[in-house]
Amino acid sequence: MPFENLATELVSHVFFSCSAVTDVLALSSTCRRFRNIYASSQKLAILEAAAEAQFGPLQDLNQLLTHNASQPTHVIRSVPFSLALLKQIVRTGRVAEKWCDIYPFKKWKYNYEQRRLLTSSERYRLRRAIYRLWLYSRAFHNRDHPREFRASKLVIQKRAGLLHNWSTLELAEIADVHTVLREVVHNNICPSNGTIARKFKKRYPDNDHSLLFNIHLNYPPPSQAPPAYNPFTSHYTSPNTLAAHFQSTQSFSRYATSKFSLHPNHEVGAEGWGDDIPHYYVVEDMLKLDPEQIMWLKENAPLKGMVEGYIRGMGDWFENNGETWVQTLEWVLDERGEDVAEFMGAVADGDIGVAV
Repeated sequence: MPFENLATELVSHVFFSCSAVTDVLALSSTCRRFRNIYASSQKLAILEAAAEAQFGPLQDLNQLLTHNASQPTHVIRSVPFSLALLKQIVRTGRVAEKWCDIYPFKKWKYNYEQRRLLTSSERYRLRRAIYRLWLYSRAFHNRDHPREFRASKLVIQKRAGLLHNWSTLELAEIADVHTVLREVVHNNICPSNGTIARKFKKRYPDNDHSLLFNIHLNYPPPSQAPPAYNPFTSHYTSPNTLAAHFQSTQSFSRYATSKFSLHPNHEVGAEGWGDDIPHYYVVEDMLKLDPEQIMWLKENAPLKGMVEGYIRGMGDWFENNGETWVQTLEWVLDERGEDVAEFMGAVADGDIGVAV
């Protein structure tokens, strides 16, 4: 029997079995009959099922997308599905999928003999952890939570209220993903002086160029990199501004397209973010960025000057005000009677987390 002659109930079942929104749209475009079945009263239900399969869990994703300061963050909201919401789901879900692809490389960076693709259930748990960590960042890493109040018991209890929604094993999944985000910030976005020196030596083993790091009085020349355009804080940018930014980026990229470009106008050592202690605090600050912002910087800001320009656009609250996720996690674990060191060790060893 030709596929287009199947009973409507069977075709509807095929629609509900699609594992991606794009599959639903492709199937609905095959013929007029399939289009009519798709456009029936079940359209939203079909799209919701596909979105759940591709980007789920939608319950956690919807909490992120509908968060606002007028409601307590820990209160679970019931969100009706709509096409407008679907657009946001696809945009945010694609970011989570990128982290699913990066996770195996960062999780098994050193014991790479164990590296493998994630199973569908592991990708589901990783997306869930990303959405929850993203919600935490959106709610508590902003100008309404300055450094002066981060250790206040009332503020900590407010942050802990969100974490109490999740079991200890689910918190382990978030801690596991948080470690991967830290690795990306630590090595890709804000590498330390030692990382720059090590990678430079690996790329150019026969080059005797002495790197000029920003230590003591040996200040390198100021970076000529144009700041990375920030799509998350700029509500409107004029075409002239975008054109000027594009031209400056293009002109700069002619002689420096990466941190390690050897050019008279580009000092490789200036790409370092300091030695151990200063670099630690830089990474702590940068971890206030949400997963989408970190991913965007990884893909669009290859040079230190670009990252610095992006961060300056965040406002004064951002500097010298580290992330609070780990502090809040330790508080919640202590309230539950869990051994924090044992918990962190189990996450590091892969006994608990996303991929165990």
